[in-house]
Amino acid sequence: MNSLIGQILNNRYQIQSLLGRQVGRRTFLATDLTTQTLVVLKLLLFGPDFIWDDLKLFEREADTLKSLDYPSIPKYLDAFELETELGSGFGLVQSYIEARSLQDWIDTGRNFSEAELKAIATQVLDVLIYLHRQQPPVIHRDIKPSNILLDDSRSGHSPGQIYVVDFGSVQTLHHSGTLTIVGTYGYMPPEQFGGRTEPASDLYSLGATVIYLLTRTHPADLPIRNGRIQFKASSQVSASFEAWLKCLIQPDCERRFTSTQLALTALNDEHFIAPTYLPLAAKPADSKVELTKTNDQIQITIPPVGWRRKLEVIYTNIGLTLFCCLPLLLGLWHPLQGKRKKTIEKLCYFARPAARTVSM
Repeated sequence: MNSLIGQILNNRYQIQSLLGRQVGRRTFLATDLTTQTLVVLKLLLFGPDFIWDDLKLFEREADTLKSLDYPSIPKYLDAFELETELGSGFGLVQSYIEARSLQDWIDTGRNFSEAELKAIATQVLDVLIYLHRQQPPVIHRDIKPSNILLDDSRSGHSPGQIYVVDFGSVQTLHHSGTLTIVGTYGYMPPEQFGGRTEPASDLYSLGATVIYLLTRTHPADLPIRNGRIQFKASSQVSASFEAWLKCLIQPDCERRFTSTQLALTALNDEHFIAPTYLPLAAKPADSKVELTKTNDQIQITIPPVGWRRKLEVIYTNIGLTLFCCLPLLLGLWHPLQGKRKKTIEKLCYFARPAARTVSM
């Protein structure tokens, strides 16, 4: 790809340097000769490493960026087909953002305080709220330190302005039937390995990203217990912030925050306490009860009970009633023992048959 440096593509974009490399895609810094501004140029070439899923994701990224308009998201500028000495392909042009990725900041030794981490999470959540409110909702699917840019305008507790980039893995819920697995190991939630994503999937990736900024350890290198990333942060951040992070990285997406807005509200709650989940008991093998769960309700279906089962229930209830009343009956027997003995003797006297003499 170095052979493309200096070349002019589509009679307009002169390539300056290589910014990133992924399987099937290359990202360059280029100069728009028409406007004399810097732009980001993504190329997808039909080479040996090309697969059709790359083209599908490439087109989806272009279509998604066309429909988005948010200050913290790159703007779509142009798209075109191209022919190069390396082969044919497609180009996608986006606005250039003068900022460094969080990964770059960590690599240069920068540390982030809790206030700065909260500010970063807040800005990313603002972007995710915008994406998830689209119709249909847009799921980024690859939130990670290298896809979050931070400029150098830090002041006070503000770390600077945040930008979310690289929509090459984006998915809309309208395309939820796809089985394409994309993302970055360590930042991907469990459901994403099965090709399924929800808005809560981006929350998991954000939580893993913040944990990386906090611990300076890749999430894949941290211990896992019961499917959840284990990290020690008590000495570095407040208990409420640690609880908030643990909510984000719940393995079960239904146990994370139900919406991005709710996650943002909880982040600003200094007294936030993560809910405690008890393990669910397994349903007995012979149970006929059916449990159906949807997004907004749980339906429990109990089949009709046969007459044999009804008798079993009746006899069981009678037995339980007698068993529970037995201590009471025994307690009443002692103080009334004397009176009851006399009463029983009288009843026995009147009830006994008259004496008879039998002669032999």
